[in-house]
Amino acid sequence: MADRSSPPLQRRLFLKAAGSTLALPLLDSLSSSVIAANSAVQAVTAPARPRRLVAIGNLLGFYQPEFFPKAPGKQYEMPRLLQPMATHRQDFTIYSGLDHGVKGGHFAVHSFLSGVLTMDAKGMPEGNISLDQRAAETVGGTTRFPSLTIGSESGIHGGCQMCWTRSGTRVPPISGPRELFRKLFVDEPSDNLAKARDRFRLKGSILDAIHADATSLEKKLNHGDRVKLDEYLTSVRDVEKQLQLGEQWLEVPKPKAPFEEPRNRNMVDDLPLLYDLIALALQTDATKIATLEIGGDFESRYFDIKKGYHALSHHGKVQENIDSLLRLEEYQMKHFARFLTKLKSIEEEEGNLLDSTMVLFGSGMANANAHTNSNLPVILAGGGFEHGSYKALPAKGLNRVPLCNLYLTLLQRFGVKTDRFGTSSGTFV
Repeated sequence: MADRSSPPLQRRLFLKAAGSTLALPLLDSLSSSVIAANSAVQAVTAPARPRRLVAIGNLLGFYQPEFFPKAPGKQYEMPRLLQPMATHRQDFTIYSGLDHGVKGGHFAVHSFLSGVLTMDAKGMPEGNISLDQRAAETVGGTTRFPSLTIGSESGIHGGCQMCWTRSGTRVPPISGPRELFRKLFVDEPSDNLAKARDRFRLKGSILDAIHADATSLEKKLNHGDRVKLDEYLTSVRDVEKQLQLGEQWLEVPKPKAPFEEPRNRNMVDDLPLLYDLIALALQTDATKIATLEIGGDFESRYFDIKKGYHALSHHGKVQENIDSLLRLEEYQMKHFARFLTKLKSIEEEEGNLLDSTMVLFGSGMANANAHTNSNLPVILAGGGFEHGSYKALPAKGLNRVPLCNLYLTLLQRFGVKTDRFGTSSGTFV
């Protein structure tokens, strides 16, 4: 029989402080509503040697017969889609046979940098945190931005979904060159600094009060709900760290803008400028980590092609569709090659910017025509690795190598002290 002396359970439960409200996760011992928690990176000591990481993803993959060479090794013949990369042959390695062992077609593309489907995240030690965010945890406040996530909020499945925090929250993208330019080069007006400091202090006091509320609430919860609450408060603590990082950079002037503020057009016309801004972000040390997802408003109509990009990816083996699709993909490869040229042209004390930047390029989609996510297109450039080969790895059987093994190797090279990432089974050999 229920204890009638106890107050009835609330249908919705919140933690409230300073005029703000945070909804709690679903707790079995206290009825409440669900909220997607905001999250940020954890501040950890950065590696002694500067390392940089850039990851570029494509929503719809590449036409495999013109992406993968016919024979592995250093003497491979470049297929059509690799030909724009010819001048960088010794600067990159192309891989086949790598994937995450997931299925789901377009709905599995979001696992490209994490190796884990969102629906499976709760069963993983680090959830579905993506490669970039895991690396960003080691950067802390050493750069103005622990990472930059760039992409579109439009697209066939709701926009950019390549980057994920440890708590499973999608990292919203910077949606155009104008917004990215302002982040990198436009300072807050001086009369806004005091207001900004007040906002940081207010948010900090709100979080302090919420922690006090949560500590009191925890005593009333069963074990399962205490675990849920702890996960939720981990996200809140991440927000606190993000606020602290933002405040410490508030009055540090940004670099002088190298050109006038650009306007946003579309992903096709903006792609070279986005690459240039990423290179500037690395060069000025505004960040050491950046991602770019190509999709959304990367539309075929800007190439005077009637069929849409998504429709062309489902080419049905019709040559006219394939030819049109290859025009779009060649454009992407051309500007990726241009980006590598840009990084290589920027000299540093020890080599050039490409030497110290690991650049991953690929997609969570393998064959869009067949909706498969196995044998993903993957290129690794720069970063001081020995390049110049096509490596065809076993895609099945006991010798199968998970793509997360490559990611684990990149993380360790970046300076992350870990022996696992996603679905890795070891480091990449």
